[in-house]
Amino acid sequence: MRETNHAPGRLELVREFVNTHDVEESTDELDDPVRAADWLRAHELEDCKRLTAGERERLVSVREALRELLLANNTGEPAPEAALAALNQGAEGVRLGLRFEPGGATLRSSGEGVDAALAELLAVIHASMRDGSWERLKVCPAPDCLWAFYDRSRNRSATWCRMGECGNRNKARAFRARRRGRSDPG
Repeated sequence: MRETNHAPGRLELVREFVNTHDVEESTDELDDPVRAADWLRAHELEDCKRLTAGERERLVSVREALRELLLANNTGEPAPEAALAALNQGAEGVRLGLRFEPGGATLRSSGEGVDAALAELLAVIHASMRDGSWERLKVCPAPDCLWAFYDRSRNRSATWCRMGECGNRNKARAFRARRRGRSDPG
């Protein structure tokens, strides 16, 4: 089991959603419409037994766009335009409504099906962007990992999901590359 830094509150749902594709283990909890519906149901986002192939593809597109945004959170680069376009496309059709409650107002899904699930995820993302927690949600830059984690470091500078593994592998690769460069007679 992977050690991880869980995100606070409902932002953990977004972290778990991105991590439905585990690059290191080569697993994908959204790899078919039935498993995707199971994941949504287990996370109280969707109540249907099966999704269409198009709905599943839409979920995967949003997930991978979020992964790109979280990688940008890690590297400090601007959000990739293609990822923003994919998120905007995935958000088409979702309906969010403002709900007033004793503690204030929140955005809530007012749609059904995958639209409702995506609306809930997008509302969480919107809230985290407003409260400043979004920038701490990152993706490990190791190409054989790409695991979403929450940066709990004081100065918000964590790069690797697990320094003892991903960070050390990266340092070893860089060391070997430097050694190869020195041994070249050129």
